[in-house]
Amino acid sequence: MDSNIHLNQLTVDFNEDFELNDIHWTIQANQHWVITGSNGSGKSALAAILAGIGDIKHGAITGLPKRPAIVSFETQAELIARELKKDDADIMDVISEGTPVHEILFENCRDVDLANDLIEKFGLRELQERAFRKLSTGETRKVMLIRALCSQPDLLILDEPFDGLDANTLSMLQNHLSSIINTTPMVLVLNRFDEMPDFITHVAYMEKSHNDGHIDSGRLALTIDKEDKTAFEELAQLFHLKTTKLTIPDIDAANQLPELDSDQPLVRLTDITIKYDDTVIVDKLNWTIEKGQHWQLSGPNGSGKTGVLSLITGDHPQCYVNDIFVFGFQRGNGESIWQIKQFIGYVSTSLQWEYRVSTSCRNVIISGLHDSIGMYTKASDGQKKIADTWLSLLGMSDRADQPFNKLSYGDQRLLLIARAMVKHPPLLILDEPCLGLDDMNRQLVLALIEKICAGSETTVLYVNHHAEDKIKGIENYLALKKHS
Repeated sequence: MDSNIHLNQLTVDFNEDFELNDIHWTIQANQHWVITGSNGSGKSALAAILAGIGDIKHGAITGLPKRPAIVSFETQAELIARELKKDDADIMDVISEGTPVHEILFENCRDVDLANDLIEKFGLRELQERAFRKLSTGETRKVMLIRALCSQPDLLILDEPFDGLDANTLSMLQNHLSSIINTTPMVLVLNRFDEMPDFITHVAYMEKSHNDGHIDSGRLALTIDKEDKTAFEELAQLFHLKTTKLTIPDIDAANQLPELDSDQPLVRLTDITIKYDDTVIVDKLNWTIEKGQHWQLSGPNGSGKTGVLSLITGDHPQCYVNDIFVFGFQRGNGESIWQIKQFIGYVSTSLQWEYRVSTSCRNVIISGLHDSIGMYTKASDGQKKIADTWLSLLGMSDRADQPFNKLSYGDQRLLLIARAMVKHPPLLILDEPCLGLDDMNRQLVLALIEKICAGSETTVLYVNHHAEDKIKGIENYLALKKHS
């Protein structure tokens, strides 16, 4: 008989104000899981499904436990609300004192000895006659935990179990959970990666869904076997990126760019045409990019995305036969290509292929101040400090002196984005930044781009093929079509 829990193409609605979309997940009998992810991504909702909570709209779930126990702020609130209803019992002037703690503790108890032992360890012996609703938040959480642990559940679901507990209680709870790993499968919801118990075998990572409707939604983005050390470290890095505030490091006066006229657009293309012999690639394109106006540029192969980008960067031979205004320069009036490029941070797969020099991760970031591939001058202490701040943001401080070419493909891409951003460019062009990346590294790159969109003065021009690689904060879209 299959003792595993299977969630297959599951969409579940919660009170018509939140839903989980297309969940595929299997929990095997010998596994212990942590559910983590960004705020509002549906961590608690996913855990609640395992306790039979939620309205299934699509898909199926099999193998649900018959006797789950769940501890969460929601179930805690429901129990308190149940107690508060007793205040309405004013018939014949009778006012309820509320249910005493010991009745709550032993309501579904299947192991009295364990209950008494935990009551003693958690310091609740003197509180058993007190009304449950009179307890503090921490005391209420202790009662909920003991109540769940003593019900002998066939699945123990703990949503932020360590919140609100003092250090002594926290240590005892962790020890007890470790003692039951061979008899009780567990699913924990945690917001902090550093709180993950050693006995956890797998991690489920949740993200908010991009939903065009009026209802918030979440999805299961990744599942990781903790034994896969590389994947686990990458997930920890992703979590770090998602939860770390982006503060763009200042640069010293020697590396600051000239100021641009704030009344002028960054880019204005007027009736742009790109053609080769008699083949028209782009026909009469008009496009203006204002400061702070993030754009996504998409289109099929051959639609002219690369050509349009090279018109902006100054690399296209047809720059001078088109009406192009960039960073205060009308192209064709004697400006140099480097006067244009100084205002642009650029990342592409081809740049990563070209960046084959043997240099440290720190130096790769610093090279962005010089628009060079590799370092050919000695870095100043100030430049090193800036680079180290970026490495800290990326969760890569321990790899500052590691050779760039020894990094994973995804970490190289993250470093190249930091290299592009280090000079505070007015425009950051990301040309297919997720191309060639596996799902985890794609998530890392998208998380960093979202940080840049939300927390910097740089305008982002994001080029991609894939609709699912949308960036939160980008609300302007240009889709090129391939001419027949």
